[in-house]
Amino acid sequence: MSHSDEANKASRQAAQGMRKGLTNYGDAEFSLFLRKAFIKGAGYSDDALSRPIVGITNTGSGFNPCHGNAPQLIEAVKRGVMLAGGLPVDFPTISIHESFAHPNSMFLRNLMSMDTEEMIRALPIDSVVLIGGCDKTVPAQLMGAASAGVPAIQLVTGSMLTGSHRGVRVGACTDCRRYWGMYRGEEIDDQEIAEVNDQLVASVGTCSVMGTASTMACIAEALGIMLPGGATAPAVTADRIRIAERTGSLAVKMIEAGMTPDRILTEKAFENALMVLLAIGGSTNGIIHLAAIAGRCGIRLEMERIDELGRHIPVLVNLKPSGSHYMEDLHKAGGLAPVLRELRPFLHLDTLTVTGRTLGEELDSIAAFPQEVVRPLNDPIYPQGGIAFLRGNIAPNGAIIKQSAANPELMEHEGRVVVFDGLEDLAQRIDSPDLDVNADDVLVLKNIGPKGAPGMPEAGYIPIPRKLARAGVKDMVRISDGRMSGTAAGTIVLHVTPEAAEGGPLGLVQSGDRLRLSVSERSLDLLVSDDELARRRLAAQPQPPREGDDRGYRRLFLEHVTQAEDGCDFDFLKSLNMQGHIPIRK
Repeated sequence: MSHSDEANKASRQAAQGMRKGLTNYGDAEFSLFLRKAFIKGAGYSDDALSRPIVGITNTGSGFNPCHGNAPQLIEAVKRGVMLAGGLPVDFPTISIHESFAHPNSMFLRNLMSMDTEEMIRALPIDSVVLIGGCDKTVPAQLMGAASAGVPAIQLVTGSMLTGSHRGVRVGACTDCRRYWGMYRGEEIDDQEIAEVNDQLVASVGTCSVMGTASTMACIAEALGIMLPGGATAPAVTADRIRIAERTGSLAVKMIEAGMTPDRILTEKAFENALMVLLAIGGSTNGIIHLAAIAGRCGIRLEMERIDELGRHIPVLVNLKPSGSHYMEDLHKAGGLAPVLRELRPFLHLDTLTVTGRTLGEELDSIAAFPQEVVRPLNDPIYPQGGIAFLRGNIAPNGAIIKQSAANPELMEHEGRVVVFDGLEDLAQRIDSPDLDVNADDVLVLKNIGPKGAPGMPEAGYIPIPRKLARAGVKDMVRISDGRMSGTAAGTIVLHVTPEAAEGGPLGLVQSGDRLRLSVSERSLDLLVSDDELARRRLAAQPQPPREGDDRGYRRLFLEHVTQAEDGCDFDFLKSLNMQGHIPIRK
């Protein structure tokens, strides 16, 4: 070991454990004395307090069934930490669930990231295990950990098991939307929709399809910030508990190795994650979250690069909503490893993982076996990546579409526009029998972006108007500046930027206009002259102030949130040392 290495090791050890981040009373030894006096009130011995400390984020909540196994995971992580000679200490942070967060979970993601970052900085921990699951928790934790700079490893809660409805296998939440669409179209009655409601979520854990939670689990593994093989084990399995134990042991080893997030979350790692996102048919939300995490590392994701990768990386994973299987099937098929193995010719195999080994070395150590969930490159589920990037006169900074889950007949479409000015307008008119709408029209929903809603809710999955649903219409072109759930499917254009509330041209669209979508040409254009758009802009009236916008976290959010292409993070949380962009070519 060189002199500089010895000095760095000594510096790390000096700031380890109970001595780390001491409250300053002007006397460092008294600060340590006082800290130890209080922690001993919990029954700790001097021997225990002399060990390296691994913090464990406790995101359990009675309002978060996706994290319902958090107590068991914490217990297993603690066991792993102690087996490796460390001292485990769990601490609470915000817990966010998609269905129990008002106005929406995205609104609170940045708050959770700040909570995570500040608690990591404040507490005397030498490394941290991040336990997350439901959609926005994993990106929030990775954003916070990337900024805090302490060795960190992600552990997900895992997916729920599937249920059965009248002999048909079902799982949240693609099947939630499918059955609700059938109910709106009067294909099933009140009794059946109540029956299926009991079966859609068969256990604790995250959605059982390739929604945002599963997407972010796979992305975390692809980034190298998760134990290899840790993405896919269902929440209630012994595999998930063993992964938690190994995660705890590895968290101790990462301290000695100085395995901080900046060594793992590199430009090459983010490009690997983008390729995995495309190949798994992952959630459109993954684009926003990856952009936010990358921004914390000083890296900007270019949407054109994502689209370029998507022209060469097909969808390989046969999971809902792009396919037919569920997450537990992917786990039984080998997890993410078969996907990475197929992508091997494209991946940066020299990226570092939390184990200290490279991605290539980890892949070499995993046995292959026949399975039917992950397709080979020459026989994909969809010939291009799951997500395509669009531009046009109403989306000058871009928009996206999940082409692998869209209707091929609608991806080249021109139609009359039916506009909804916001969520209240949508709720009031979408089911009106007097709504002037036809099956070949284009539904446009404004003012559901980061500032418009606020929080960019998953309302981009605009319901089919009830009178059309009753007539058997299953899909329409739908466009908004909002998001949609990763569990949803349809010909839906999302993340139109700039958003309407930021003065984007989407706000100028009027009912009766005509609009053309061409996924093959990657274009989205309103067929209205530039002169007419200029006239509309001059006549546009500002949105009236809303109650609650002028105080608290909402005011902070509205003043500092960025647009979708920058991850909807707060501008003051992005790295001040931007390293550059994801490279255009490998």
